[in-house]
Parts: sequence; C-alpha cells; structure tokens
Amino acid sequence: MNRLTAAFLAAIAIAAAAPALAVEHVVHPRQVDDRKAVFATVESADQTLARARIGGTVGSLTVDEGSQVETGQTIAVVGDPKLVLELAAIDQRLRSLEARKDLAALELQRTTELRRSGAATQARVDDAKTALEVASRAVEAMKKDRQVVAERLSEGAVLAPGAGRVLKVHVTEGSVVLPGESIATIASENYILRMMLPERHARFLRVGDVVRVGERGLSGDDGALRQGIVRQVYPQVENGRVVADVEVSGLGDYFVGERVKVFVSAGGRRSFVVPADYVYRRFGVDFVRLKDGTEVVVQTGEPTEGGIEILSGLRDGDVLVQP
Repeated sequence: MNRLTAAFLAAIAIAAAAPALAVEHVVHPRQVDDRKAVFATVESADQTLARARIGGTVGSLTVDEGSQVETGQTIAVVGDPKLVLELAAIDQRLRSLEARKDLAALELQRTTELRRSGAATQARVDDAKTALEVASRAVEAMKKDRQVVAERLSEGAVLAPGAGRVLKVHVTEGSVVLPGESIATIASENYILRMMLPERHARFLRVGDVVRVGERGLSGDDGALRQGIVRQVYPQVENGRVVADVEVSGLGDYFVGERVKVFVSAGGRRSFVVPADYVYRRFGVDFVRLKDGTEVVVQTGEPTEGGIEILSGLRDGDVLVQP
C-alpha cells in the first residue's frame, strides 16, 4: 500500500513539474535583413523573332498570340509568284540544253564512226568531243541554277527559331513583307522576374542573393512567400534604377508582363526574432508569455528566417515560454 501511495505521489509531482519543463526561448538581438518590397515583371529570359527570308505575300499564317510552337515549326508561308515563273523558265531552258547535249552526243558517235572508216579527220572528232563537253557542263550549270531558285522558293516557309510561346504576330494573311521583316515574336518557356531597384538599394544586391517572392496578383495579402535567386544584376543605371533578374520556379502559367511583389534585402539591422509559436493573438493584440507567467503585449513585424520580428515589447535577456 505504501508503494502505491508513493508512486501516486510521484506521478502528481511529475505532472506538477511538467509546465516548468516547457521549452524556453531567451530573447537576444540578432542581425536581420531590412527587406524592401518592389514590383517585378514576368519576362522571358530569351525572346526571338521569326523573320521572313524572302520577300513576297503572306499566304498562310498558322499561329496566333499565345500559340505554343516548337523549334523548326512552320508558322507562316511567304509566296513570291516571280519565283514560280522563274523556276518554270529554267525548266524549259534545261530541256533545251539537254536536247543540245543529246545532239552533241549523237554527232560525236557519227564522227567517231566516220573516223574509223577514214571519212573524217581527228580534228573533227575532237571538235565533237568538245561540243559534247560544253553541252554537258551547260546542263549541269542550269541544274544548279534550278536548285538555287528551288531553295529560294522553299525559304518562303517561316520557321520558328526556338520553342516557346508566341507573344505577338506582326502580320496578317495577305500582307506584303520584305526579306528580314519580323513575322512573330516568340518567348522561350524559361521565365524570370525582372525588377528595377532604386540605386540606393542596388549596392546591397549581389548575384546569388535570396529574395522573397509574393503570391500572384497585386493584393495586399502576400500569403506564403517563395524563394528566388538573383541570377543577374545589369551593370547600368537607367533613370536612377538598376535592373536585376530573379530566377524562381512556377512561373510557367504567368502572363508575360504580369507584376509580382518581391522583397529584397536593403541592408541589415539588429532586432529581436521570436519563433512563431511563442506569439499568440487575443482580441486583435499580439502577446508573448514570460517565464514567470506575465503576458507582454508586443508589436510584430515581418516574418523572417527563424520566426517573427518583434519591433517593441521585449528586452534583451527576456525568457519566453510557449502559451
């Protein structure tokens, strides 16, 4: 009986001591980043132009704004009727030259037979051979000319220089274009965030820095922040601003030009940071609980690494317990 009583009293003592074993957090100031909110726009890392290689009339246009294209896909066809006529003329000249070649070959055969019988001289045979050689080379040259025109005709197909999404189509069917004129602008699927920082903040920005990216849209609620990495800082100041590119995942379904809020480091300062589970809210006011049970009203700041920044209400060395 005494053993049962002792065990019961020990259990009560352990239960009474349990609150004292709660995890404590000692408040000390630490260095935190002073983050500023800027707006960045969704941009394609690379934009290419699909251009016409020959002049003519756009007879077929197979894409529109927003269309997905693959590398080498035909997005339009430019036609030039003069090339078709030129190709037909070359075909006729080629037939004429082939007829002359056949005649030269027949003449060489006859002259060779006459030379065997002694009715023709060797000079006449040599002339016949030369005539056949000239006719053969003329036929080959005309075939090359035909290949050139056929290649120019095939260049009427406007090909996508890379895979991506069509941002803008610059022509319509029936438009007359010149060689090198833009047909469509294509953005690659590799999207980045391009932000413009005031030059007073740009000195704190480095390639490889981590930034915080807000939710999609321009609402005041930032929601869950995502991480982004600064991939490039352009070494030029324009109108008092520096341009930087941020790489972040999950931008594939965004509109090009859409704005997103980004939090960047603008220096650092010393402040108190408390784990989020030590802060509780009651009647719209934030509280923390000290080790002695006292509740202290605090002013919270932005979430940061390791918890929530406390702007006021705490002192160095305060010991907090979870509520």
